[in-house]
Amino acid sequence: MKNIKFTNHNRSKIVTELEQTEYDLVVIGGGITGAGILLDASSRGMKVALVEKEDFASGTSSRSSKLIHGGLRYLKQFELSLVKEVGKERAIVHRLAPHLVIPEKMLLPLIKNGSYSEWMTSIGLKVYDILADVEEEDKRKMKNKEETLALEPLLPEDILKGSGYYAEYRTDDARLTLENIKTAIGYGGTPLNYTQVEEFIYNEGQVAGVKVIDKISGEAYSINSRFIINATGPWVDELREVNHSKEGKQLHLTKGVHLVFPREKLPLKQSVYFDIPDGRMMFAIPRGKVTYAGTTDTNYTLDKNEVRTTIEDADYLLNAINNMFPTVNLVRKDIISSWAGLRPLIHEEGKSPSELSRKDEIFISDSGLISMAGGKLTGYRKMAEKVVNKLQKKLERTTHIEYKEVFTHKIPLVGGPWKKYKQVKKYVKKLTQDLEQYGFEPYTAWYLTTTYGRQSEQIIAVFKTKSGDDKNENLILAELDFCIQNEMVVTPMDFFFRRTGMLYFDIESVTKYLEKILTVFGVSFNYSAEQINVFRETIEKEVIKHSSF
Repeated sequence: MKNIKFTNHNRSKIVTELEQTEYDLVVIGGGITGAGILLDASSRGMKVALVEKEDFASGTSSRSSKLIHGGLRYLKQFELSLVKEVGKERAIVHRLAPHLVIPEKMLLPLIKNGSYSEWMTSIGLKVYDILADVEEEDKRKMKNKEETLALEPLLPEDILKGSGYYAEYRTDDARLTLENIKTAIGYGGTPLNYTQVEEFIYNEGQVAGVKVIDKISGEAYSINSRFIINATGPWVDELREVNHSKEGKQLHLTKGVHLVFPREKLPLKQSVYFDIPDGRMMFAIPRGKVTYAGTTDTNYTLDKNEVRTTIEDADYLLNAINNMFPTVNLVRKDIISSWAGLRPLIHEEGKSPSELSRKDEIFISDSGLISMAGGKLTGYRKMAEKVVNKLQKKLERTTHIEYKEVFTHKIPLVGGPWKKYKQVKKYVKKLTQDLEQYGFEPYTAWYLTTTYGRQSEQIIAVFKTKSGDDKNENLILAELDFCIQNEMVVTPMDFFFRRTGMLYFDIESVTKYLEKILTVFGVSFNYSAEQINVFRETIEKEVIKHSSF
């Protein structure tokens, strides 16, 4: 697909390629796990396709805590190997995409009768630094009460004893997924969204391809492949059922909810990882114009395609935030957006949601279907490496071709490359200066860089051709043009929810510019008035669903 531009305008060409190619591997699932596998396998020289039944990152991979973190909570559960692995992976992913994986100092307040004592925190964070191979400038520091309040004045002075101060990394999970997919295209990978697997093709009892439906055109066709990996997250067991191989270990889904507030309503100066009265811990993280907080961890058995933030979820988080920051007095009407996602964990009898391991596992059926489940956002690259290593051994026995060893730890993601994070900061500064002449605040340069990286220049070039009076409207239309031409945007929901994150972090812009965006989609893809009305109604319902309690 190297010579086919990644746009829905070329959908029929991509479908033709999928139909006519004999693949080494078909990956089912366009979340971060599938995206990582696509990049790993295609960079080793394998012919790889990826199909996703909705949009890329439309499930768990756009609804996480948006942190590439080193696994401090696993230290408390004595999962030391997991801490070591995700800590090292965190550093690698930051190096590959420092515009997307951004250092974020985290404060862990020590309070009277809290989960962490000063001694345990000091020792724990020190062990964490060693296991996670933390760089010198990011190593933990213990702060006394006064120093802690200077970092975050909203903390409760009467019960505060001090804090641990350590490093995490913040990301945009959907963008990270998409940039892995786009990077894989450069190695010959062929991804396509809105392509649903209906059934498997078998040859002498072994999976040999998939029958799919293109949900945009309605066309049914087959994709032939030597091997198939099921990386569908919460839907892994459903595909195992289609394959008649759902036996042994199964998924245990838990729900995580996050709330978003205007920065002035929750004006944290600092990201905080803090105690909840029921003994759990949660995050509150400033991000641009907003602050978001989460997460819950509850069992989930309802519709996987319709995961909602309930009033009970919202009240639980509101109470937890107000408990740790007693002067903010947040109420439901202060919530401007929210999201709810599912964690596809491996079931363990007798364990609560918070006690379930986040380790990943690989299941291989008698018919050869490889399924990958569990795991964390932070560990996506390593998960891909593990499963492709297994696949490579099988493939080399079949094809007698020697493929490359893994080198995804050296592949910079699209949006770079960058030598160091300092370059990203310099880029933001330069972009800020460039955009000042148009009346933009520094936030705009920060947003563009942490969303698109160096691709921002393509967006600004289109912005400069716009003649409208509203600079913000001109910019969002330039963004849309870029996403339509380069990122396989099919619907306005793809753009508002996953390419830009506006539904979560700038929900006012969704409502304000909806009609302009719909007009562009109608012209660009020749959508009918009826289709545009469906898009409008869907987005209006989603805005209410995410923001009204």
